[in-house]
Amino acid sequence: MSEDDPIPDLIPEPPPGFARSSGRGQFSTHNGPYFHKPVAEGLVSQAFYALPRHTNGIGLVHGGMLSAFSDGLLAAAVGFGTGKVGVTIHLSIDFLHMARQGDWVIGESRMTRATKDVAFAEGVLRARGVDVVRASGVFKLMDRRG
Repeated sequence: MSEDDPIPDLIPEPPPGFARSSGRGQFSTHNGPYFHKPVAEGLVSQAFYALPRHTNGIGLVHGGMLSAFSDGLLAAAVGFGTGKVGVTIHLSIDFLHMARQGDWVIGESRMTRATKDVAFAEGVLRARGVDVVRASGVFKLMDRRG
């Protein structure tokens, strides 16, 4: 963790193969820190360690946190698959189980299809080996800013 990170002692070593992400934009930087693995065979893998600030009043990871993380995970798969920026048009979230403070939440996603203007992706989040969220999304494709 970096010296300017206010919470380095709260986050254990990430799961094998994961490294801390950077350059994700202010929203994700504020909500993170996030971690990633190198993309393998089109599969995007990202993770976060559930801190107290990610939870609701009963210690479960807040649905809004899981939704925001899922959105970024799916958009990353679209970006990898198309080389373009994917802006969310539609996001579908199914909450399957609970993640708790102190869990590593690990997500995997892949782009399933792309046209000239839109792309589709799906993914899953897991905690303690259990599926927590199933997500799918539709993304408007845009060229990256120069």
